[in-house]
Amino acid sequence: MTQNVSETRKRLFETLVKSSREGRIDRREFLALSSVLGLGAAVGLSMAPHAAMAQTPKRGGVLRVGQQVLAINDPRVYDWPQKANVARQFCEPLVRWQPDGSFTPSLLESWEVSDDARTYTLKVRQNATWTNGDAFTADDVVFNIRRMADATVEGNSMATRLVALRNGEEKTAAEDAVVKLDDFTVQLNLRNPDITLIPSFGDYPALCVHPSFPDGGDLAQAPIGTGAFELVSFEVGVRAVVKRRENGAWWGGEAYLDGIEFIDLGTDESAFLAAFSGGEIDMNDETSPDFADANDAAGLVRESAVTATTMVARMNTQVAPFTDVRVRQAMQLAVDNAVVLELGVAGLGSVAENHHVAPVHPEYAEIPKVAPDPAKALAMLTEAGHAETEIELISIDEGWLATTSDAIAGQLRDAGVKVKRTVLPGATFWDGWTKYPFSTTSWGARPLGVQIYALAYRSGEAWNESAHSNPEFDAKLEQALGIFDPDKRRPLMAEMQKMLQDSGVIIQPYWNELIMHRIEAVQGYRRHPLREMHLEAVWLDR
Repeated sequence: MTQNVSETRKRLFETLVKSSREGRIDRREFLALSSVLGLGAAVGLSMAPHAAMAQTPKRGGVLRVGQQVLAINDPRVYDWPQKANVARQFCEPLVRWQPDGSFTPSLLESWEVSDDARTYTLKVRQNATWTNGDAFTADDVVFNIRRMADATVEGNSMATRLVALRNGEEKTAAEDAVVKLDDFTVQLNLRNPDITLIPSFGDYPALCVHPSFPDGGDLAQAPIGTGAFELVSFEVGVRAVVKRRENGAWWGGEAYLDGIEFIDLGTDESAFLAAFSGGEIDMNDETSPDFADANDAAGLVRESAVTATTMVARMNTQVAPFTDVRVRQAMQLAVDNAVVLELGVAGLGSVAENHHVAPVHPEYAEIPKVAPDPAKALAMLTEAGHAETEIELISIDEGWLATTSDAIAGQLRDAGVKVKRTVLPGATFWDGWTKYPFSTTSWGARPLGVQIYALAYRSGEAWNESAHSNPEFDAKLEQALGIFDPDKRRPLMAEMQKMLQDSGVIIQPYWNELIMHRIEAVQGYRRHPLREMHLEAVWLDR
């Protein structure tokens, strides 16, 4: 244990060790919580970008990835992991969320967190350089954190994650909230305790850009980064190409691959299977349950992770008839989540409980499950005056989101609800995803349940697509954000889970098994719980 770890945090660490030994938290939860506290060195977490491998990696070759190529404008407004998968190859976060659940330094060397979770001391990596030759310093960290915290930028979800850096109703970080102590040290002084800060710096919209990057800029036009690769070409909907930075210019040494091509094959998974068969791609970003067996039969290697990734059918509380809680609760009661799991994703996952906290979250609380009751659902709709109201369910036109939406609509119809299904192409759907009255969206995993609640259900936040607003919920969330120990946080989570469940704002049928496929020659790749692609340690055995 390092000398600067306080007695309070030592005791918390010992509590985590005891909880792990007693089986109350698993290894993933132990690693996540320990590293969030800045105790990575104490628990032996790897800080190296290249983990130990059973085989000796081969250098060279170009990896071809089948994945949508979406606009990579400004990372802080990214709303889809595919954007970051391209940008991440040349722009990096301060912290990396590893597949094993831990958080390891990237552009930071280390961090220290005060006992009250209000002061963070960030030690900046001293051997990182931008692709234009500039050194990466504390000034770059201050610049990036301040721009991430700027709530005046439309669609900036990072501002939601960094709200503790702002005073009251102010939209930008307070002057004394982000302070440069020296060339390689930054101190963050939070207005409220927040244990999610380090995980937030590892989220996919948290990639750091060069100080010359303008407001309203586009990374495809200004691709200065610190990563293992550099951008060669980019065309939305077609292809993105990166090449290895030469001469060890990356702080981690050199990537094994000569380059990577991201090839956009659309959303029809039969096109991906044909591309695998034709030798045109080496791996994909995601495989839907409908195609998992076909890809297995084609001799491809399946990589999967059981995660807190999910989908929700959310009701906008600002739009009738969903302004009435009875209507929302009726929608929940009409749907059997276990049936939707089978019909929507062929049972590849686990049943969820309509409150968006997963059993893999360390603070998950067991609360009473609510059984489906179609007869009661129809009675509640009748009482609310909406037995004859047509309910429109909107979804994107692809993969498991479409099939799951169909399954939910079928369950609602079976209960006597009048349902209209509207299916939209991706570009149209995502233009207005937060504004639909009733629609389905996917949600990537986050390591802590309180992160999900802060992002998606706190009043007024950019990703609060249901417009859920409950001052009591917000107050309990603020309290929970200041509690490191998951055992002490769990009673608050139980209350919030019940509040969200009772609000009826979401039908959340299941937790996904996240699947992708690759050819045998792709080595060194691990499936990430948020679909992140970290490819500097990947190599090709061919």
